[in-house]
Amino acid sequence: MGQSEADGPVHYEVSEGIATITLDRPEARNALNAAVRDGLWVALRRFVDDDTALVGILTATGDRVFCAGGDLKEMADTALAVPPPDFLPQLGRNLHTDKPVIAAVNGAAYAGGFMLAQMCDLCICADTATFAITEARWSRGAPWASPLPWLVPPRIALELLVTAQPINAARAYEVGLVNKVVPLAELATEARALAATIAANAPLSVRAGKRLVYDNVGADLTAAYARGDELYQPVYVSLDAQEGPQAFREKRPPRWRGR
Repeated sequence: MGQSEADGPVHYEVSEGIATITLDRPEARNALNAAVRDGLWVALRRFVDDDTALVGILTATGDRVFCAGGDLKEMADTALAVPPPDFLPQLGRNLHTDKPVIAAVNGAAYAGGFMLAQMCDLCICADTATFAITEARWSRGAPWASPLPWLVPPRIALELLVTAQPINAARAYEVGLVNKVVPLAELATEARALAATIAANAPLSVRAGKRLVYDNVGADLTAAYARGDELYQPVYVSLDAQEGPQAFREKRPPRWRGR
């Protein structure tokens, strides 16, 4: 028997050793407002602390959007400058676990949605999914993208960061951002099958394997995050950083001043 909790915009369920965390704010494209961010913190902490959960799946409801990123309307209302370290949970940065987590991306994964897919250890996406780092479009920051050059070739990372344009599922697979592309109707089944395969293996071996990769490939990841925070600090505190969300809320093109 599984256990589940479905209150609020983030649901948590455990069944047969697999924890499924689901974003459920479809009316706002699963944007990361305070309620969603708080729900993610609670759900991910539950997963980290839950000994019955051997593998995690992070996904979303609907068939078009995984997560559109931060809630720009909320950012405009709160005049958000530099997000605090606990603004959004990141596995490997402020939530640590050796248990594997799979992103099951059902649609557009933009900005903070891209970050959520990136922070997972494995990624399966629907053939209709798209991925984009859209922060440059609104003069926001993406220090969370510091691990990206470990995941994809540097020129692909540059393309994503400076163009703010999306890549499709086939391209994401080609450059190594995702492990597998499947028809949307098969996404949940394929993600659970992968999770079940992992959960059936010896947990100590699985966790050592995950740690082996991160300890070697990402040996300087802490320094990379620190450098990312340093680079985006002047972006976050600029006048343009307030202009971007304001323009989004007012449905007009931003008027950049470069300061």
